[in-house]
Amino acid sequence: MATTSDAGTQRAARPGLTIAEIARLAGVSAPTVSKVVNGRSEVGAETRALVEQVLHEHGYQHKKRAAKASALIELVFHQLAGVYPIEIIKGVERVADEHNLAVVVSESLGKQTPRRGWIEGVLARRPTGVVPVFSDLSVGQRAQLTAARIPFVVLDPTGVPDDEIPSVGSTNWHGGLSATRHLLELGHRRIAVITGPSWALCSRARLDGYRAALDAAGIPVDPALVRDGQFEIGGGLTSTIDLLRLPEPPTAIFALNDGMAIGVYHAASQAGWRIPQDLSVVGFDDYPLDEWLVPPLTTIRQPLSDMGAVAAQMVVDLARGGEPPSKRRELATELIVRSSTARPLP
Repeated sequence: MATTSDAGTQRAARPGLTIAEIARLAGVSAPTVSKVVNGRSEVGAETRALVEQVLHEHGYQHKKRAAKASALIELVFHQLAGVYPIEIIKGVERVADEHNLAVVVSESLGKQTPRRGWIEGVLARRPTGVVPVFSDLSVGQRAQLTAARIPFVVLDPTGVPDDEIPSVGSTNWHGGLSATRHLLELGHRRIAVITGPSWALCSRARLDGYRAALDAAGIPVDPALVRDGQFEIGGGLTSTIDLLRLPEPPTAIFALNDGMAIGVYHAASQAGWRIPQDLSVVGFDDYPLDEWLVPPLTTIRQPLSDMGAVAAQMVVDLARGGEPPSKRRELATELIVRSSTARPLP
């Protein structure tokens, strides 16, 4: 029976110890060591004990193969409501189809981070990658995904993402600037804005663009014309009712998403105001239904489907060991002028 010598111990202690070296030190064949390492039963008890002793003495660590990823892209939304998630899903599915991947969709029930228990399901499914949409991951969730080697890309992050976290967004600040500048060029000076939630990065950026356009035109922001919204139709409705009751109501309203713009339409109709003769309206997103509103809505086009596709492709590239050319991708927004804006009445 072979024993290990001091020289053998020194050789085995070096990094990169192989099964062949373990076999030589134990005086057995390499296939026998492999069977012990992989837990197979067809090795005698005495031989197994010897091999395990040598493995222990020399700190051999079996390199387990990483579990194979499932052919899935995991999408988690802040909330599954309205047109926004549908457009994102379309873009993700476009890329998923190209790579023979399926798409799993869940929501965080209106919370900024995915709900409790979500991460356990993801780890069990072991998808190719994860795309949180308008829903940021907690530090713990990011650490668990990283440890499991599951790549993730945050789409439309609610906060400013860390430099090392891949993310996809749009030029929200420029969109807010363009919308407000369009109304200024038509001659409007009392331009109201209905914001999104204050914790959302996109909402803050759009509001900052609105302020920048007014500042460039030498018009101070009137706090009475700023209303807080939550990217919901009801918020657009109630905010517009309040705005139209002001002693000096606005001649135009910039709603920071198209859902709230629909609420503006309803409030104007209830008050007997005509769009755009009495009130110009601009939204943000460019949902497919916008051109079917009466009148069709002027808005800022946000390329939601393309954003989903870019995020999905980044996840696929990361899963294959690649690195995106940039951790932060921003797709361009565009002003789409329709019939809901006009010059104010003299």
